[in-house]
Amino acid sequence: MMSTASTSARNTSAPGQQLPAVHPAAQEPIPAELNGHIVRLRRYLHANPELDRHLPTTQAAVLDALEGTEGIELHTGKAQSSVTAVLRGAAPLPEGTRRPVVLLRGDMDALPVTEETGLEYSPTETGKMHACGHDMHTAGLVGTLLYLAQRRDELTADVVGMFQPAEETAGGAKTMIEEGLLEAAGQPVDEAYAIHVYADRYPHATFVSKPGTIQSGCDDLVITVHGQGGHGSAPHQAADPVPVAAEIVLGLQTMVTRQFDPFDPVVVTVGSIKAGSAPNIIPSTATIQVTLRSFSPASREKLVPAVQRVAKGIAEAHGMSASYRVECDFPVTVNSAEHVDYVAETVRDLFGDTAYRDLPRTEAGSEDFSEVLQRVPGAYIFLGAVPEGEDPTKVAGNHSPHAIFDDRVLGRSVRLFAELALRRGPLAH
Repeated sequence: MMSTASTSARNTSAPGQQLPAVHPAAQEPIPAELNGHIVRLRRYLHANPELDRHLPTTQAAVLDALEGTEGIELHTGKAQSSVTAVLRGAAPLPEGTRRPVVLLRGDMDALPVTEETGLEYSPTETGKMHACGHDMHTAGLVGTLLYLAQRRDELTADVVGMFQPAEETAGGAKTMIEEGLLEAAGQPVDEAYAIHVYADRYPHATFVSKPGTIQSGCDDLVITVHGQGGHGSAPHQAADPVPVAAEIVLGLQTMVTRQFDPFDPVVVTVGSIKAGSAPNIIPSTATIQVTLRSFSPASREKLVPAVQRVAKGIAEAHGMSASYRVECDFPVTVNSAEHVDYVAETVRDLFGDTAYRDLPRTEAGSEDFSEVLQRVPGAYIFLGAVPEGEDPTKVAGNHSPHAIFDDRVLGRSVRLFAELALRRGPLAH
């Protein structure tokens, strides 16, 4: 089980750093005081990015923002700097019913990128940047829990706030699940939602989603061809793994076109081949790094064994062997049609018909919120955070050192998250 947090008050203003004044929200879907608080928190997190699983400053900021709030229980992770917040609904329950449990996710980790936006609240340390907007997600989830805490008497559901490290790397969602996330409220989570901001692609303050597969599954493999080293002038006296590795690269592309349905496609990209140290030395090994993307659970289940079979078969055909290891394995992200419809209806009720758009096709990016959606029905939602007035097709996108996320959209993300919980009524035992 997760350990209960017990910490003293901390200051969430960066020492010695003057952050710019908070601009007024473009719209006021939440109280102005709360909006100002979460924008300041977001900018503090932006100025202090942290990587992977170990996020002590970010974790401390989340705990400080939520500690002492009536109705909220806080737990911290053992294997990483996660925070699980459970907000107890206080609306009366009819006899014979129970509270639904709604999970809301906010990932917290940054990327190993040096920021080049020129923003006043850019990090001073190079090599770390919130280039995927996770500072927005963290601040938005904090704001949601504080907003719902003010409306507990109207809240039937228990809400689980999932503050997750390592979305960009090792798959922190799975670790949180293993540490009891989905049972943190005392009963299993009934439905789950995550909002992900984009610095480009989608219009400002517009929500986008789709039923079914919304993002691909991802498997990263490292394949090593094992040969026998020797002198470059006498390849017949060695077992050269380099041409075998090259043949495997080509064989993988043929495999894609001949073994997989073009209407349920897969992507196989070799991003790195490494072997040898000098032109006249045949190395003993050659290493291939490959990323695999699949768009259905069935194709993903078939893809990894197919890659392994091709690599092993080609190596053995040349009297060598091939081994592999998996470095990343994210399932396909699959939305429940019922919950996407619920999101779309709620967005339109809150912000008007133009505030929601259907995603026309599945994205090739991958996301470990898929681990939650494999176990619990729900929806993964995109939110356009392109600076207001900018063309989303002409600005830097996520993972770019120039990516700028407009925190004017934070109020909308808070209001949607909150409403998704507030509208859920009691469930029969």
